[in-house]
Amino acid sequence: MSDDGAFSSFSTTARRRLPALFADYLDGGAHGERTMARNRKTFKRWGIVPRGLRDVSSINLSTQCFGKPWDLPLFLAPLGFAGMLHADGETGAARAALARNIGMGISTFSIAPMETVAATGARTMAQIYVMRDRSITLDMLERARSCGISDIILTIDTAITPVRERDARNGFRHLSRPTIRQLAGLMKHPRWLAGMHHRHMHKIGNIERYTASRGVMAQARDIASQIDPSLSWDDLAWLRAHWKGTLVVKGVMHPDDAYQIAEACADGIIVSNHGGRQMDPAPSALDVLPAIADRLAGRLDIVIDGGIRRGSDVVTALLLGATAVSIGRPWGWALTAGGTDGVGAALDTLAQEIRDVMALAGLCDMKELHTTGKRALWQF
Repeated sequence: MSDDGAFSSFSTTARRRLPALFADYLDGGAHGERTMARNRKTFKRWGIVPRGLRDVSSINLSTQCFGKPWDLPLFLAPLGFAGMLHADGETGAARAALARNIGMGISTFSIAPMETVAATGARTMAQIYVMRDRSITLDMLERARSCGISDIILTIDTAITPVRERDARNGFRHLSRPTIRQLAGLMKHPRWLAGMHHRHMHKIGNIERYTASRGVMAQARDIASQIDPSLSWDDLAWLRAHWKGTLVVKGVMHPDDAYQIAEACADGIIVSNHGGRQMDPAPSALDVLPAIADRLAGRLDIVIDGGIRRGSDVVTALLLGATAVSIGRPWGWALTAGGTDGVGAALDTLAQEIRDVMALAGLCDMKELHTTGKRALWQF
């Protein structure tokens, strides 16, 4: 049984509405999916100690992350193919993020081009892969600059794409066009199909200029093959030299890597195992967070990604050293279930749970929370 926490109603509706091709893409992980499961299980080892006789009549969730003020310690992780989940797509999620003044990453594999998502006015960050053809990466940087995006996220944990059994079973990214079986599966979801047809969601708008292929599946396959497996520290220096805005590195799971990233003059990191979609088995993001936070000693902002399903998860991560947390699958479920309004409702639910937990722990704002740190936690 799935442990979807505060997002259970959204995930249940999403799994019912989506064709298996996209439901399994959203839900699945690499190999035996043990890392994906561990991302959730690790949070259950921690409790938060209640405190009384504190004035908690006002709880302030605002924070500063990656040089920007956010009203909540939450970030929408870059989520590939989100535009295939609901007709509102990435721009709908961006509008929900804008209304709550939080950040959002735009996936390289965004159905909507970054220019369209950035035009919503949301605090967007462009997710970047370093491609074998460096001119593609440079063009994406220039596009980001041109549409007013000042922050990028370099993802470093995808040197290869491992077997994801659900995707392999469905032929996702391996086929250039849907099979008869896949088409039959799509036809079983007429409401979803009508939404996609109405919005002409038949291409990956963010990368279509870099491939001659037509259709989402063929374009995804072509661009995925362009991601450079030889990515090294020299390439991080190269990217830093070509990007003068905020540079955040995603996919960090080792304290030494975090320290070296700080030395390379990056501006922040995202502690992430790619939602269990890359290395399996691997530690959970929460497992490695304390050591990374200790090693960095406040030099960089740290966002943690992976397994966040409850307000208590958010508070636990913040007490262990994170500046903020990011969610991926949860906003995908919420988008599928209710479009822009669904994402907004999911964020509001999570924010209310954070307020509840902080109040009962006697913590009024982010400064007090971070000062208290591990002293507010109980390890089972």
